Amino acid sequence: MKEKLLEIVETEVLGWPGVWKKRDEDAPGGIGVTGYRYGKPQIGHVHDDGHADFSFPKEVRDELIEAGRAIPHPAFPNSRTVASHRIRSAEDVPRAIELFRMNYERIKSVVERKERTG
Repeated sequence: MKEKLLEIVETEVLGWPGVWKKRDEDAPGGIGVTGYRYGKPQIGHVHDDGHADFSFPKEVRDELIEAGRAIPHPAFPNSRTVASHRIRSAEDVPRAIELFRMNYERIKSVVERKERTG
């Protein structure tokens, strides 16, 4: 079941222009990780156990957690930038996609601005 949920997230995220994935089988804790990137920057990654991590500016991260749209990183709850989301059921998938999309739009904008200004 979890694999199907992660496949749904992956299919959506890889459908966005410029997004590609990188698989890391040797992630800390022995849990494989699939990272999704726009250019070089990572927009987020998903651990095989179904928890997704996203790096946001501190203010955005704090707002997402305060609003209940994300949780602090399970292993690093005091991180100033990392927010997480657990994908356990079909109801969790839209929120995960929403967080990926937020970071995609943010990072895409930064990358495109850098490309324009050289």
